[in-house]
Amino acid sequence: MSKETFVTIGRRKTATARVRLTRGTGKVLVNGSEPLAYFKTDEFTNSALSPLKTVNMADQVDIKIKAQGGGLNGQAGAVRLGIARALQKLNADLRVPLK
Repeated sequence: MSKETFVTIGRRKTATARVRLTRGTGKVLVNGSEPLAYFKTDEFTNSALSPLKTVNMADQVDIKIKAQGGGLNGQAGAVRLGIARALQKLNADLRVPLK
């Protein structure tokens, strides 16, 4: 039995993030690393993962992200948009709080 996967793309400036979201236990990987290890600062990490906190789903979904281009700030913004779009695909009722 395969899990339903939601695939989205987020872009900011010249950065692009491909996001694959499945129901799970809260594992998040950015380019194969933990978010804090990849983004290096709490500010970028919290910014990138803010949609999960907004809708209180941080421990209900697993996310794999491939980020490229731009700098870490742009990538964090692209990841944030990609996660928000994936959550909206998962549940359309989340559109208003994520906006």
